[in-house]
Amino acid sequence: MNPTSQLSFRQSRRAFCRKAAAILGFPFIGRASDAAPILGQGDYRYRVVPGWGDLGGSTPVENCHGIVCDKEGHLILFTDQVKNNVIVYDAQGRLVHKWGTQFPGAHGLSLVTEGGREILYFTDLNRHKVFKATPSGEMLAEWGWPESTGKYEKEDDYRPSWTLHQPDGGFFVLDGYGRDYITQYGADGKFVKIFGGSEGGIVHWGPHGGMLDQQPSTDPTLLIAMSDQQSLWRLNLEGKKLQETPMPGGNPRQIRLHEGKYFLAHLADNWPKDQGSRGFVSVLDDKLRVISNIAGTAPQYDDQGKLQPMRHAEDVFIHPHDLTVGKDGSLYVAQFASNKTYPIKLERV
Repeated sequence: MNPTSQLSFRQSRRAFCRKAAAILGFPFIGRASDAAPILGQGDYRYRVVPGWGDLGGSTPVENCHGIVCDKEGHLILFTDQVKNNVIVYDAQGRLVHKWGTQFPGAHGLSLVTEGGREILYFTDLNRHKVFKATPSGEMLAEWGWPESTGKYEKEDDYRPSWTLHQPDGGFFVLDGYGRDYITQYGADGKFVKIFGGSEGGIVHWGPHGGMLDQQPSTDPTLLIAMSDQQSLWRLNLEGKKLQETPMPGGNPRQIRLHEGKYFLAHLADNWPKDQGSRGFVSVLDDKLRVISNIAGTAPQYDDQGKLQPMRHAEDVFIHPHDLTVGKDGSLYVAQFASNKTYPIKLERV
């Protein structure tokens, strides 16, 4: 069989398998070797696993905002499609279960362990609230706008984007779409303090996502993805700015830590000026230096150690919004404003 015939045969075989999978109600999982070229640089290179997580019309998505991996290796997706706000996949991309019809402004998703069990925290921009639930959908608690602080004139001013969690059960709420404040709650769920905002030196469209970080020292800090400000900020737990790390050409939306490396989802390389521009994913070392750009240009630093502007290089992603690393080291990326696409799985090469 000549090369042209072999290619035609492989394409026909994949088309047949995809159609059969759709009829049977299963996702079509192609081989990564059949997919796009190797993405990224150095030790952090990946290939797309085609068709992973595609559930067809039975379980639709709108914008895929948040994604986490639980201890069983299940991938939990948060989408603003109110037919099924929470979608739980197994590692092969098959549907485990789904729930939620009441979160039209679904946004940030965090997975924590409390009392020996895994718990979800998530935010809703439209309902102006933070929610706490079990992975199976049992609602446990909710927090509304921090009216008593005097920082907000009305509920609509508060649009929480993500929660950041302390080991003792306390957490911080980022108001990334409202007034850019950061509100702290204790392990008992009660208000502790509020800081940030314009008087704290935070420009609007700032604290979108982030994490509570204990690297590189034993003193915990808040590591914040400052989205349209194209930077990462490190704050102490009182809100004092300790470090600013520019991410030129990026638009950082969320940070995940895995085995000592930070994985950063960039919405697009020219957002918001060009909302048709595409994004990529960065991998950073413990010094917050970029060591790989997945579907992006190779990171370059000048003689003074200044990171040069980055941009997307392969049309793999549209607008990465969140990501997580699976138990096998695979990368899963959820996307915003990306034509209702399901999460993308990339296996590490």
